[in-house]
Amino acid sequence: MGAAAKAKRLVYLVHRWTGVFACVLIALWVVSGVVMLFIGYPKLLPQERLERLPPLSLAPSCLSVATALQHSTSPDEVLQIVLTSIDGKPVYRIKERGGSFKVVDALQGNVAGAVSSAFALRSAQAFLPASSGTLLGKTQDDRWTHSGALDPHRPLIKVQMDDAQAQLLYISSTTGEVVMAAPRSQRYWNYVGAWLHWVYMFRDGSKDAVWSWIVIVLSAIGSVSALAGALVGIWRWRFRGRYKSGSKTPYRECQMRWHHITGLLFGLVMVLWIFSGLMSMNPLGIFSARAQLDKAGYQKSAIGQVAQSIDTRQALAALQAADFETVEVEWLVLDGRPYLLSQARSGDTRVVQVVNGTYEVREGFSLKELEKTARALSPYAIQDTKLLHQFDAYYYQRGESSMYAGASRSLPVLKIQFSDPGQTIAYLDIRTGKLLLSLDRAQRTGRWLFNLFHSWDLHWMLRYAGLRDFALVLLSIGALALSLTGVVIGFRRLVLSTK
Repeated sequence: MGAAAKAKRLVYLVHRWTGVFACVLIALWVVSGVVMLFIGYPKLLPQERLERLPPLSLAPSCLSVATALQHSTSPDEVLQIVLTSIDGKPVYRIKERGGSFKVVDALQGNVAGAVSSAFALRSAQAFLPASSGTLLGKTQDDRWTHSGALDPHRPLIKVQMDDAQAQLLYISSTTGEVVMAAPRSQRYWNYVGAWLHWVYMFRDGSKDAVWSWIVIVLSAIGSVSALAGALVGIWRWRFRGRYKSGSKTPYRECQMRWHHITGLLFGLVMVLWIFSGLMSMNPLGIFSARAQLDKAGYQKSAIGQVAQSIDTRQALAALQAADFETVEVEWLVLDGRPYLLSQARSGDTRVVQVVNGTYEVREGFSLKELEKTARALSPYAIQDTKLLHQFDAYYYQRGESSMYAGASRSLPVLKIQFSDPGQTIAYLDIRTGKLLLSLDRAQRTGRWLFNLFHSWDLHWMLRYAGLRDFALVLLSIGALALSLTGVVIGFRRLVLSTK
């Protein structure tokens, strides 16, 4: 037997014996993937959180941000200052280096202590005023709270609400605010959706290297099996002529025949889905950014050092005079100049800056301001800038069921291309001044090998969401038929091998 024949025989054997296991796994992935198309993993979207906040109409009585910062470890250690509401009351939420929080009462000035069970219940009921809740205790991590974004809030306090959706709320033990909401129907669907798809039954915590490698190995096996099957299917199909039976496939048995035909029809989609699932795990960090943008240089000053120059009372009074109903404000800094970002329940924003001693309320920043400041993001020159009024291949908005649903993707946005070796692209929000997204060449490659092949998420595809969903469901039905016929064949082979 020649080398080519031996290699071909090896491909047959690989598909035969990996397929016994892989087809079961792939069938589960296909079914759960269809569920995920419509039902996402539980999360609290930014818009949902804002809609629950009361207006900050407390200008005369609110303590200054300078008073709140007196409770911080050091101005240099302050990473974020937000005036928001927890348990229906205004507070300063100060985030320090390392991820720790301090919550300061905006009316009394006292620092909040440990979050008690009674406080957690009140916070949950302030989030859902027409409902009452039952305390279920604390959890460090459970099947719905694997997100790394929740790490600073652990352990989480669970409160079961009696509203129509039977929502399970998770309360931060560090700030007392609701950080996640999981309606009952979403939780149930997720057992056959994201929880099953990502084999979360093997995951222990938000950072679990063992689970990561389990998914990587399973995806690699599935990819090899699917690719081997695609090659076998092509080799066994008579593109010219027919077998003695008169058919173009050599298989006469029903399961084998339809496994071959569905493999030819849906094998490529199957290979791309499984391979892109493997790529989603960023194996060996191949899609990690090679260089980070200098966000500190973009700001030029630590927020804790300059925030005091914007007085809370005067800023809120200016917003009220501009007829803007504020529910949350954040102190930010751009090019060494502090400003206040105000948000309304609708998600609309305003910027407050002090200009020649006067508090001015603006809708955002000029292109000239952002382009000048953006030079500090990288030591490399800016190659190109463009104001986008439509989404592009890398900057786009996903639906509520997507894992990216919480990412802010407003328009218009300033796109900046740097001339660094990775050809980094940055997207700056002209309304808020924030850096919303950055990708270098490695990250953009990951976007194509994972997101496109796995989710079909080009912005023009997402624009026709109904047709995209319909096409994905049809392909999933075909892929399910392929995997289920493989399950039957594999089961019969196992039975025969044991006799």
